Amino acid sequence: YPDLPQGYQISQYQHPIVGEGEVIVERDDGSTFTVRIERLHLEQDAGKSLHDQDPNFTYVDLNRAGTALMEIVSKPDMRSAEEAAAYVKKLRTILIYLGSCDGDMEKGNLRADVNVSVRRPGEDFGTRCEIKNVNSFRFMQQAIEYEARRQIEILEDGGKIDQETRLFDPGKGETRSMRSKEEAHDYRYFPDPDLLPLELDPAWIKRIEAELPELPDTKKARFQSQYGLSAYDAGVLISEQARADYYEAAAKGRDAKLVANWVTNDLAAKLTAGGLEIGESPIAPAALAELVQLIEEGVISSKIAKDVFERMWNGEGSASEIVEKQGLKQVSDTGALEKIIDDLIAANPGQAAAVKDKPQAIGWFVGQVMKATQGKANPGTVNQLLKAKLGV
Repeated sequence: YPDLPQGYQISQYQHPIVGEGEVIVERDDGSTFTVRIERLHLEQDAGKSLHDQDPNFTYVDLNRAGTALMEIVSKPDMRSAEEAAAYVKKLRTILIYLGSCDGDMEKGNLRADVNVSVRRPGEDFGTRCEIKNVNSFRFMQQAIEYEARRQIEILEDGGKIDQETRLFDPGKGETRSMRSKEEAHDYRYFPDPDLLPLELDPAWIKRIEAELPELPDTKKARFQSQYGLSAYDAGVLISEQARADYYEAAAKGRDAKLVANWVTNDLAAKLTAGGLEIGESPIAPAALAELVQLIEEGVISSKIAKDVFERMWNGEGSASEIVEKQGLKQVSDTGALEKIIDDLIAANPGQAAAVKDKPQAIGWFVGQVMKATQGKANPGTVNQLLKAKLGV
């Protein structure tokens, strides 16, 4: 092919670096399934053929030709497009934690060749078709769904599936034939006379194993035990290494669950809206920790904290500076709050009397106090005072 100028590809064949293993993958509903790994081998990457630069020519980008590519071959243990995407997401997370890959699919640093086959219940695996170089989770799911439907229609019409290599066209949302699939003997493997056998010292492997970083599953279990997080929250936080690191830096000495809520909800929403990675956040972990501390200490309410967070995002200063400058401190002065509550009860005797029969109606009074104090009243103090004065 024109994308590998030397005319042949060097690949590990009979002696891959890594043999069999398995990856445990979590579905969206929290259940898990296991994907067996057949092998992990190194081979030379090819260049990149560009078909969309000119209507009459194909261009070739040779920048990556010949560089080492790690290919992970899995067993047919996935039963849906969603499971396939979940598996690759899990692999991506592991590779990023290990430092093997930055996981940037848009740049082609991680991509998938997806093999799809269909079968009737109880029958053996059908003939598979391979869809090459899919570079996003969304495209992967679309390609699998389309290809499965295509194969089912052929079989339902009495036809047979030809083993072939196909490409996915994201614009049309369909796969199209690229070439008939080669079998191993078609590749004409032969030993490269210039390459010596690769021998790995067991002691060296042990040393690498001992130096491995904390991997996603281990980190998730630790987040649950150390910080008391739910499996869901821990899973969201560890799904990206940078997010997990940010969380740990912000949660040190703070209410871990409260920090998790801010990282996975408010901060995540802002980052997504701005198209930013967490490393690009204008709010550093220490700054978020300071905001959470103000909530914990009762200096500001959770509602006021939302406004403070917005101002922090816009670069108006630290949480403490904004609270001071804007006069946002929570009102916990019982004398001032009692005056407001007494006036409210006097102005609304009917509703005050109704609270005794219907205690949940106290919420209206809480809302009115918050309104009167522009959201600055301490809700806990307000509730205590109201219950005492209304006899609930």
